[in-house]
Amino acid sequence: MRGKSLLTGLVIIAAAVMGYRWLPSYYNPFVPLTLEDPPGKITQYKLRRLTPEACGNLLIEANQKQLIRTQSRADSAGDCPLTNVVRVRSFGPVSLSSSFIASCPLALSSALFVHQQARPLTKQLMGSELSRIEHLGSFACRNIYHRPDARRSEHATADALDISAFQLANGQRVTVLRGWREEKTSPWLRALLSASCDYYGNGLGPDYNAAHANHFHLGMRGFGLCR
Repeated sequence: MRGKSLLTGLVIIAAAVMGYRWLPSYYNPFVPLTLEDPPGKITQYKLRRLTPEACGNLLIEANQKQLIRTQSRADSAGDCPLTNVVRVRSFGPVSLSSSFIASCPLALSSALFVHQQARPLTKQLMGSELSRIEHLGSFACRNIYHRPDARRSEHATADALDISAFQLANGQRVTVLRGWREEKTSPWLRALLSASCDYYGNGLGPDYNAAHANHFHLGMRGFGLCR
C-alpha cells in the first residue's frame, strides 16, 4: 500500500514537472518575465521577483520599444536614500503632467500597465485615446499619512505613484475626484483601478478611504490589494 502511494506521488510530481515544461512561457512562473507577457497574477508574481539587473535590462528594452522614456538618475543618500531609480518622462505617446522619480519596479510596472491596460481600456470604454496622465508625485521622504509613529511610506523609496487625472485625445479631462462618481466615467476609472492589480502590489482609490478621494495610489508593496 505504501509502495502504491509513493508511486502515485511520483507520478503526480512527474506530471507537474512535464506540465510546466510545456506551459506557454507567460503562464510559467519560473520563466523570466518579458515585455509581451499578458496581464495577470503570473506576470505580477514575476514583476515582484525581478532582480535589479533583470529589471534594469527590461527597462532598457521598454525604452527601446518606446513603451516608456526614462532618464538615468544617480543614487542618493539622506533620510530616504534612493537606489536603482530613474526619472520617468513619458509612457511613449502618453505624456505626463510632469516627470517623476521611480524605482525600477515602479517604472516597469507602470509602463506595462499603461500600454497593456490603461490605453486599451480607455479606447474601449471612452471611445478615445489616452493622451496624458496627471499625477501628484511619487517620491516624498515621509511616513504613511505623515504620522510620526507610522512606518515609512512607499513614497519614501519612490515605489508609488499617485495619479489624479487623465486626459483623452478628444480633449476630455477626467479627474479621479469627480469622475469616480459620474455615470459616464465611473465604469472606466473603476476598470483602470481594477486592472492595476495585475502589475502593482496595491492600488488604492476613492473607495479605500477619504485620503485617496482625489487620486489612485499605485504602489509596489503587497500582492494585489486593489480597492
